[in-house]
Amino acid sequence: MGKTKKKAVVAGHICLDITPAFEGEKRSRLEEILSPGKLAEVGEANIHCGGAVSNTGLAMKALGAEVSLVGKIGDDDFGRVLRSQLDEYGCGKGLVVSQEDSTGYTIVLAIPGIDRIFLHNSGANNGFSGEDVPEAELENGALFHFGYPTVMRKLYENDGEELVRMYRAMKQRGIATSLDMAAVDPNSPAGKVDWKKVLSRVLPYVDFFVPSVEELCFMLDRERYEAWSKRTSGDVTEVLSLREDIRPLADQVMEMGAKVLLIKCGAPGIYYRTAHREILKGVGPRVELDADLWSSREGFEKSYRPRRIRSGTGAGDTTIAAFLTGMLEGMTLEQCLQLAAAAGASCVAEYDALSGIPSLEKLMEKIAGGWEKQELWKTEAYQL
Repeated sequence: MGKTKKKAVVAGHICLDITPAFEGEKRSRLEEILSPGKLAEVGEANIHCGGAVSNTGLAMKALGAEVSLVGKIGDDDFGRVLRSQLDEYGCGKGLVVSQEDSTGYTIVLAIPGIDRIFLHNSGANNGFSGEDVPEAELENGALFHFGYPTVMRKLYENDGEELVRMYRAMKQRGIATSLDMAAVDPNSPAGKVDWKKVLSRVLPYVDFFVPSVEELCFMLDRERYEAWSKRTSGDVTEVLSLREDIRPLADQVMEMGAKVLLIKCGAPGIYYRTAHREILKGVGPRVELDADLWSSREGFEKSYRPRRIRSGTGAGDTTIAAFLTGMLEGMTLEQCLQLAAAAGASCVAEYDALSGIPSLEKLMEKIAGGWEKQELWKTEAYQL
């Protein structure tokens, strides 16, 4: 696109994703596949880099962004696999190696017809801090994107003190900031954290806040989250409405100080809200966001129809990658949202997060060619 690219630094959680392939028809109950004493035949395992650093960072790179990746791994076999895969993209130099901790990993069970199940170990991610972000990478950075502090112990301890310190430092540098979350295990130490307090402390320093609706509800309104879970045995996004379920959460986030909010709502699409013009002027100046064009907006971007569905692994991360890449390219809010929805629909066509992502130009061509949207909720559920 000719002009000098604005650089993004993508930091946070990184792990090795191990995804056995489950072939065949959709299942309605987990017990049909997994039960004590049963041998479940599966296909080959897909082994890829996972976590926000890999999924979002490499997707941004695939879409043409200038990006540096920063994460923490162990000095072990999983760590060597991760480094080898990132080196293939020319992105391995930003990895910090811990001699004390093991590399994080996730076993992803993507069974057709059943929402994904993650068996996760955070490993070296638990010790990550702002000190692990190299000064040299930040010097020319326009955007700092961080993913998954919910599964990184040092960042959520003490009401998110380290997370707040890191984001405050980025804003003082004039760097625009973006924050993504991950699901919280209620029985883990992170499940005992007062996440509403953490968000109230960090969101004044966050320009782009991009959680999923389940993550956000868990953190802001546990009672509502539990009520959602009782309404369905599967994906909670199937039973939500914009006005009754999603907008109340967005109201809280905007009151806490976020400037641009995207709430990922799974297969149906993306809810978005932006602050008014004067607040948007506080976005890090290096991204050159047009506050007049982006201010005081609210709506829902419906998803595109994927050519097939293999796994949702990384779909949320690649959705955000496309949105942020479009924003760095100076595109309108509408264009960024379309790219985000297009990347998510492309991602689910493969087992890993990156194989299905085409170039930015090809995504734009497919959108311009009339790519069909999906209507996955009843009409009234889309009404604001």
